Amino acid sequence: MEYNSETEHILLLPLMAHGHFRPSLQLALHLSTKTPFTITILTTPLNTHFFLKHLPCPTTIRVAELPFNSTDHGLPPLVENTSQVPLHLATSFLHATTSLEPHFRNFITNNFNPNHPPICIIFDFFFGWANRVANSIGSTGISFSAAGAYGTAAYLSVWNDLPHRNFSDDEEFSLPGFPENHRYNRSHIHRFMRFADGFDDGSRFVQPQIRLSLESSGWLCNSSEEIEHLGFDILRNYVKLPVWGIGPLIDSPLNNGDNECVIQWLSSQKPDSVLYISFGSQNTVSPKQMMELAMGLEESNKPFLWVIRPPFGFDINGEFKPEWLPEKLEERMKEKKQGIVVHKWGPQLEILNHESTGGFLSHCGWNSVLESLREGVPILGWPLAAEQAYNMKMMEEEMGVGVELARGLEGEVSKEKVRKMVEMILEREEGSRGWEMKKKAVEMGKKMKDSIRDETEYKGSSVLAMEDFVKAIVSAKTSKDK
Repeated sequence: MEYNSETEHILLLPLMAHGHFRPSLQLALHLSTKTPFTITILTTPLNTHFFLKHLPCPTTIRVAELPFNSTDHGLPPLVENTSQVPLHLATSFLHATTSLEPHFRNFITNNFNPNHPPICIIFDFFFGWANRVANSIGSTGISFSAAGAYGTAAYLSVWNDLPHRNFSDDEEFSLPGFPENHRYNRSHIHRFMRFADGFDDGSRFVQPQIRLSLESSGWLCNSSEEIEHLGFDILRNYVKLPVWGIGPLIDSPLNNGDNECVIQWLSSQKPDSVLYISFGSQNTVSPKQMMELAMGLEESNKPFLWVIRPPFGFDINGEFKPEWLPEKLEERMKEKKQGIVVHKWGPQLEILNHESTGGFLSHCGWNSVLESLREGVPILGWPLAAEQAYNMKMMEEEMGVGVELARGLEGEVSKEKVRKMVEMILEREEGSRGWEMKKKAVEMGKKMKDSIRDETEYKGSSVLAMEDFVKAIVSAKTSKDK
């Protein structure tokens, strides 16, 4: 790889997780259209194909490899992405990512003139060490969050300050940096974080990376001011740095023929009538929860499309066993034309974009939240990991676009509750709660689209934020060159 020393470069370091790759790719694409700079995405060898297959041609975006050997860190061979990591080794994988720092330094040494470093290094905030590298070479380090503003602020506050340590499961508390009336309890906190004390393996990785990220020159966030005004106020108050809301960084729906049978089934249903169910590629529920969910869906008599994976405790990418669902459920649903069960993967963007989809039972991962709201689809939430419970709380209490069905693997779920909640979110009688959520979800979708409008007479907040960010890094370089 040859680098022209006369050209400015931005280096982009995403966390090795598909939920982080997709917004990072969109960020690179936006930067390539808004600047004359060369953008280089750096990731490990087995992850480069994801970026390469999605890049346009020609492009100013490049993809470079950083060496990574999972077995050096007690991980199984050829494990380079969170989707491949057994749950009990998740923290070990995160610790292993710190081994990328010397390889990243070598990449810069081998490809850049010391007098002309990259204009900017954008790094996932789990890679806070990259800010140390940026400072050492005279570049500008920028933290990037693939999540929303509210969820990011809550995640940072919980990990950095561990406010839940002094409270019982039943007690409510506020988070440092948040308004006092935003109350939480320990069930909002993922079980791995719930028992963190500052000395556990999770704390020993996350806390230093957060603190290094908080020393950067600013934060990029995958959301927009239009939909998260409060979230951005809280995030700015917490990080005490410039924050640019440049989202939503999500793909556009593509009708490429994948899973055509799924789209055909949706097209056979009435508009705004189907509940879409998916917990993402790395989350699932317990066997008992899965069974109650299935029975509740059947008893609701509402159309549903369920992208399903094995329950917790089993290989999420393994073979699905019939005993995890009520006997002959799939056959009955097919005969009644009430539901369809899709194993492992479904075309989510196309499903949410379809006129028949009326609700989304989701784990509340931020990519899924953005994809759903863009299409005006309200969310029945079942947060399972990371910042998902904070996303759900914000959607329910601030946006009014969703309601929580359950929380985590410990959440109580009954078929009766499932039936009632499914009926409620698909209700469209004027004045009903389902009608209100649908109305607000449509409003959020319009705001999201407005945020990325780039026209002569109107520029959305995310467009303006991207322009301001580019001005900031150019100004920082000019100051350093003097």
